Amino acid sequence: MVLKTDYLATLVLGPSDFETLRLAKRETATGVHVVRKKVGNMNIEDVEFGLDSFVVPSLDENAQVERGDITIRHTVEEAVLADEVGIDSFNIAEHYRQDMMDSAADVILAAIAGRTKRIRLGTAVTVLSTQDPVRIYNQFATLDAVSNGRAQLIVGRGSLTESFPLFGYDLAEYEELFEEKLDLLMQLLREQPVTWSGKYRPALTDQYLSPPLPDGHIPTWVGVGGSPQSVVRAARYGLPLMLAVIGGNPLRFKPYVDLYHRALEEYGFSPRPVGMHSHGYVAETDEEAVQIQYPHWAHTWQRAADERGWRQPTLEGFRTEIARGSLYVGSPETVALKIASMIRQLGLSRFDFSYATGRVPFPQRLSTIELFGRQVIPRVKELLVEARYEPTRNDRATSLVAGK
Repeated sequence: MVLKTDYLATLVLGPSDFETLRLAKRETATGVHVVRKKVGNMNIEDVEFGLDSFVVPSLDENAQVERGDITIRHTVEEAVLADEVGIDSFNIAEHYRQDMMDSAADVILAAIAGRTKRIRLGTAVTVLSTQDPVRIYNQFATLDAVSNGRAQLIVGRGSLTESFPLFGYDLAEYEELFEEKLDLLMQLLREQPVTWSGKYRPALTDQYLSPPLPDGHIPTWVGVGGSPQSVVRAARYGLPLMLAVIGGNPLRFKPYVDLYHRALEEYGFSPRPVGMHSHGYVAETDEEAVQIQYPHWAHTWQRAADERGWRQPTLEGFRTEIARGSLYVGSPETVALKIASMIRQLGLSRFDFSYATGRVPFPQRLSTIELFGRQVIPRVKELLVEARYEPTRNDRATSLVAGK
């Protein structure tokens, strides 16, 4: 797939663009029909569509915040529904805050494993810097066993740092901690026995861990939020790359994707998958999706603004982020068009949808999961294999369809 950098620099995804794209897609008489089964070198069937959850307590029917134990049980039900509607993976983050119940992802995922048959079960992300890789191996090898080979991991340094003081780590060693622990985890996952020594845990000598893993189990990705050093590190270990894109134009991450592929080649690895994690909400119509998601998004981002000094959230900013940034909010068609465009232009193998940001009520969370699985994912796949058209008067829209 050839990408024109001047086009990428000027691309803006607004509501009018989606409407133009819809019109262009119907102009089959003016184009050349070329059925494609690949995005670049990637088979469409291999693209993974996941859900990411921060296990945030919802508002109940009385507009009160539900108890944390209820939230955890609701999260299990959400994952069961995701399995039923054909979503590929369900992934739980890791935080240590009063407004997130995701501090023990492996336990929740084990409960989900007992209620599901097919869906892969992973993290989004595991804050490896403040975890013991030996325990991570034990926990997720066990999850892999009880789920019959469905465990996966995304490991990262964490954008929120509350786990560092909680577990007695120094933020000044943020980078060094992750480097050492990733090295040990990869050795444990790839070959045992392991002999290893480092600064932050006792040494291992000819160490076997249980349960044993079949070859290739527990696919492990590195989560990156915008650091070139982290991109190169993922390539150095030959690990797939997961981009956390939570604001701004996603195409600004294209240089990171290019850097990753160059680094893989320099380190002697064959191409590896690239994924993206972004927030969104799907409803029957664009406006309904905005009305449901905006109040909860604004509540969440207000807290982030207070903590980090970010801009205050506004409805105008929310709509701009939908039109031009990293929010996938709208009808199934709107969301599918935007996802398909990003998959093509960034060469993604995986798209993780952080659904229903904030305190969205449980019934509305279930609704967006159903729409994502039954309508958005099939529509994205259609768009990825659909006809390519020669440019007509709708040059910009046909470029979006073709993924140029």
